[in-house]
Amino acid sequence: MQQTAYPTVVAGPPRPSLILRPGLLLPGTERYHVPGGGAIVIDIEAGDRITVRNSEGGQASELLAFDQSGRSDPGIIGAKTNSNAAGLKALLLGGDDSLRALRVGLERRKLQLAKADALRIFSGTTPAGTEENFTATRSGSLVVAAPGGPMAVDGHDTATPLVVMVRRAALRARGKSDLPDPLADPVLDLRVKSRTAESYFVKAGDYIQIIDVDGRQCTDFQCFSARKLDKGRDLALDVTATRSLMGHAYPMPGLHSKYYDQDFEPLVEVVQDTCGRHDAFALACYAKYYDDIGYPGHINCSENFNGALTPHGVTARGGWMAVNFFFNTGIDAHGVMFSDEPWSRPGDYVLLRALTDIVCVSSACPDDTTPANGWNLTDIHVRTYSGQHKFSRAIARRMTPDAEPKMTRETAFHSSFAKHTRNFIEYKGYWLANAFAKEGPLQEYWACREKAVVMDLSALRKFEVTGPDAEALLQYTLTRDVKKLGIGQVVYTAMCYEHGGMIDDGTLLRLGKDNFRWIGGDEYSGQWLREKAEELGLKVLVRSSTDQMHNIAVQGPKSRDILKEIIWTPPHQPALAEVDWFRFTIGRIGDAQGVPIVVSRTGYTGELGYEIWCHPRDAEKVFDAVWEAGKPHGLVPMGMAGLDMVRIEAGLIFAGYEFSDQTDPFEAGIGFTVPLKSKTDDFIGREALIRRKDNPTHKLVGLEIDGNVDVGHGDCVHIGRAQIGVVTSSMRSPILGKNIALARLDVTHAEVGTEVEVGKLDGHQKRLPARVVPFAHYDPQKTRPRS
Repeated sequence: MQQTAYPTVVAGPPRPSLILRPGLLLPGTERYHVPGGGAIVIDIEAGDRITVRNSEGGQASELLAFDQSGRSDPGIIGAKTNSNAAGLKALLLGGDDSLRALRVGLERRKLQLAKADALRIFSGTTPAGTEENFTATRSGSLVVAAPGGPMAVDGHDTATPLVVMVRRAALRARGKSDLPDPLADPVLDLRVKSRTAESYFVKAGDYIQIIDVDGRQCTDFQCFSARKLDKGRDLALDVTATRSLMGHAYPMPGLHSKYYDQDFEPLVEVVQDTCGRHDAFALACYAKYYDDIGYPGHINCSENFNGALTPHGVTARGGWMAVNFFFNTGIDAHGVMFSDEPWSRPGDYVLLRALTDIVCVSSACPDDTTPANGWNLTDIHVRTYSGQHKFSRAIARRMTPDAEPKMTRETAFHSSFAKHTRNFIEYKGYWLANAFAKEGPLQEYWACREKAVVMDLSALRKFEVTGPDAEALLQYTLTRDVKKLGIGQVVYTAMCYEHGGMIDDGTLLRLGKDNFRWIGGDEYSGQWLREKAEELGLKVLVRSSTDQMHNIAVQGPKSRDILKEIIWTPPHQPALAEVDWFRFTIGRIGDAQGVPIVVSRTGYTGELGYEIWCHPRDAEKVFDAVWEAGKPHGLVPMGMAGLDMVRIEAGLIFAGYEFSDQTDPFEAGIGFTVPLKSKTDDFIGREALIRRKDNPTHKLVGLEIDGNVDVGHGDCVHIGRAQIGVVTSSMRSPILGKNIALARLDVTHAEVGTEVEVGKLDGHQKRLPARVVPFAHYDPQKTRPRS
């Protein structure tokens, strides 16, 4: 009898898909971030376990527990008082606007602070990562504060964040997440239940907060002019009109934030967005969509809209245009639209402002046939607030998936620059001036090359690196030889991963034997330093001081003449005229009683220039002194647009353009920052950088382009049909009279004089002749900043 052959099978049941979700917590676990110099309030219940973590080290903390009647009782967390909460009270008396949410939370819970007792934990010497654990014995409220005062410009006692983890004794059901505290007293508090839609009225000037309660839940938004509805005209927010007028595909705070109807009347504008990922120009889901994919009769947002809008006299439609908040779509490399799970976390929101009286409708999308709602349908919540409140324009950024979303902020110099322009752009979490009304980018450019400019560079990230192992940590994590850096000196360096790709570039200041200040463009560089210090067990603190140290740059041939009139230094510090290139001094504005500052002879323009660093409280005084001294010398303010022009000419690289984690310092044109032959200590990425240097594949070069057709970042560079590189940055150089670019080319075609072509359209139908030239285009020997 013939034996039946059976196939070989994988034994056992199917395995679940392996999906890593960095930053998302297990059910029952909540994470809260307490900013340095700030505080938060958390509702706790009996049995909850609370962990307070000193993230960066050296930060004191105050804990205040309150019972449900609002009375202070440290016993709620099993603790005894050892403090009168002086740190928290000082923060609240300071009037910092960042504590507004805390004040609202305290008032809503009627917490009595006047005679509150506190538990003070941690100190200025606490190592990074230290934790304290508590268990709640009764229900109540917990206030966690990270107090701190102003940091001296030559000090390191910055206030840094704390992380609070709460492990709930009782798991909360899905859809029962706590809503964030209101931004102010709500006019309307409306829950949009899963799979439904709700309509509501909003007065002109009032704010609309649309909240994703549990995260990963889309919501469609539509609105109408109430005046037009009264006249029988139901003109909805129109996707096509808005997109045409704005020329922008995604909502952003600022100029490209308004939404219009077909009469081009503005209806709403975006004020704040904590998610950062939406498809704002599509349709609400509709019946035919579900019919065509095999789900006839599926509930949909368009029909829910119809039901909610009928009482307002709005004609029903088969498919509604909508702003699709928290709906994650994009365009792939082949030009095809795709969608995936939303980026939104529990409590993420979009804040809008009504520009006229409007009737609105919001849905909680019912799509359970795709990942559009994370395969789990939940609620949306809507709050409205009176227009008497003022909310700053902001979007949120997360440094890492588990980091606190930080809203865009104004720098301490914002009010000074705002006297000269309203044109600000969002840059790495701060509003920075883009251009100035009186001069404009071209005049700002010429002022920098011929006279002097002042610009706001406060968005740079600063970190205090202190302790007996500070030098050892920096020697191992930076490419430059830190041991050769003397007190009062500055060095420009790269920071790399093990594979040689760049994390960041920046400058390092040495303030003392074991005292350094790292200044880079990426906030993650500080986190990387902390991680390496912890891995190696080094005795060093790496604390963020970005919020304690803001800075302006005074650049141009007249910069020294301007600053020497206003900067006083003590005898043991160099006078301004004695400060050489890449050196700094510590002094004051005016005289020995003036505002304390640090002045470094550094810049990002290719000209003689300085940067002035001060505490944010002194920013206006510093700017005013510089401005008055600069008037006779032709000083003008400069924005980001002008800065981009001068830095490209000078061959100064920019993150995301000339370098990334896929490029090494040699490919980024800063190979001089990697002294492989003279630095005798090991450092991260050294072996990979030796291999990359010995076997290069790409090189950053300069290009001169025939003609004045604009060339942009990402444009392809060809020889014949083959693409051999990509443009990283470009500009029309006023001083050189040429169209120039920086480009990363294959080393085979990177020799000076090589003729190439920059591709436009599809890269083949339109070509711009160009040639490789010495890099940098302007003053390649850096004679001007050295002067």
